[in-house]
Amino acid sequence: MRYSAQIKPISYLKANAAEVLQELAEQRRPLVITQNGEARAVIQDVASYEETQETLALLKILALGNQQVEQGDVRPIADVVKRLRSRRR
Repeated sequence: MRYSAQIKPISYLKANAAEVLQELAEQRRPLVITQNGEARAVIQDVASYEETQETLALLKILALGNQQVEQGDVRPIADVVKRLRSRRR
């Protein structure tokens, strides 16, 4: 995704806040806000933010799982299934 079209100065955000929020919700693309010509913030709609957070959480779980495998902290699937079935009872 190219962010060059999604860069606006903070003055634009101040003058057009309602329009910016509507566009964020419709387009679901982040907007880079600049101040004095430098990027200072990125804003995005809530749904996109939530999706990003869920994705990061899943990636963290995968990374932790890979770390456990590398450390040899694994169990045979049959043992895990047996333990889970015993919990249901």
